[in-house]
Amino acid sequence: MKSNTSITEENFIKFSSILENKTNHGFIVLERNDKLPFAILLKKRQKVDHLFNFCICCITLGLWSIAWIYITQVSSKAKKILVAIDEDGNTFEEKCYMG
Repeated sequence: MKSNTSITEENFIKFSSILENKTNHGFIVLERNDKLPFAILLKKRQKVDHLFNFCICCITLGLWSIAWIYITQVSSKAKKILVAIDEDGNTFEEKCYMG
């Protein structure tokens, strides 16, 4: 049977690897607490090149408009997430309210 310290070390390593993965994908760590452990990450809003998307939309006879709307409405918005370890030692991710 493993001791509690080895389980928490394994979970902390998993937590750190998730944070590293998220920061490699463009997230910025806003707040991190290693005692609880949790972290709040932010991915800034991306600019949409509407002229480029309009040209692609014209070339594809309007088919690109579906992707263009998705890019404009969903992908380009800022994202804020919470990454933490719960009481059972499992890591989880949750979206934060951007108010």
